[in-house]
Amino acid sequence: MTDTIAVNGARIAYRLDGPQKGRVVLMSNSLMSSYEMWDWTVPALAGRYRVLRYDTRGHGRSSTTPGPYSIAQLADDAAGLLEALGIESAHFVGLSMGGMIGQQLGARYPARVLSLSLCDTASEMPPRELWEERLAIARSQGIPGLVDGTIKRWFTEPFIRRAPADVEKVRGMILGTGVEGYIACACAVRDMAQTTMLLGIKAPTLVLTGRQDPACTVNQSTVLHRMIDGSRLVILEDAAHLSNIEQPQAFNAAVRGFIDSVDDKLAAPA
Repeated sequence: MTDTIAVNGARIAYRLDGPQKGRVVLMSNSLMSSYEMWDWTVPALAGRYRVLRYDTRGHGRSSTTPGPYSIAQLADDAAGLLEALGIESAHFVGLSMGGMIGQQLGARYPARVLSLSLCDTASEMPPRELWEERLAIARSQGIPGLVDGTIKRWFTEPFIRRAPADVEKVRGMILGTGVEGYIACACAVRDMAQTTMLLGIKAPTLVLTGRQDPACTVNQSTVLHRMIDGSRLVILEDAAHLSNIEQPQAFNAAVRGFIDSVDDKLAAPA
């Protein structure tokens, strides 16, 4: 069931699944999606963990405040959500924009982060002209003008052919995103420059990406892996940008195994 709570001048929509006494896993969505993008992932985590999903400001059921936003502001929202719910710290899983938010959390809110899973994401997103083109389309044609190109970036062609129901569910999330919220968050992604910040991340970190991801490439994930001390890099075959949906079994096994490895150490007696 969805609830909302006031965080930093916005109403943030969230949902909790899993055992009440489980350690929390906080999950952050991509641009042009909602917390439903984690429907393919939550069942793999909710047996052990208290899974907290939320809609980023400007997306899903969360409120849209005037933009543009910054990734730092969106990370403040994530930290504020934990504080508002009385959650001291959590394992964090973010994909694309969600992973960008996770980088900020790991560097700026280390006490809040037990582990980081940074999926199909990057620390910088050039070129600026690409984002200006997408923003112009959004202003002139609305989100429907972006949906087909987005689907082609997010999934490989074989997956689009074999999983039409999954693709349609994602298409619905994209079309459910308001133009104002999209533009405000896209500006945050466009303006992001976080590579140096990665040096400040000390939490155990998994960097995961799809081999065929054209939006946040293997090379960009390799930058994260090299800059974050002690991080682990996993590349999923036959997956593009939304690798948790295209290859759910491999994604879930990698993320659950990583979080378990960290959580088991936290639970072990000193």
